[in-house]
Amino acid sequence: MNAMGRILLIAAAVIVGFFLLGSVLGLIAGLVKWALIIGVVALAVMALTKILRSRDAG
Repeated sequence: MNAMGRILLIAAAVIVGFFLLGSVLGLIAGLVKWALIIGVVALAVMALTKILRSRDAG
């Protein structure tokens, strides 16, 4: 009976580990997504200001 309890405990720990891993990976993916969105917006603003400056100078 002791071995059965140990196996169930290990199985429960593995399942909880997978749940935690999934939530952590989801959080990291969300942060990367927002970092990419902010980077694209920043690049677009920089390109737009560069185009407007060059148009004003010329």
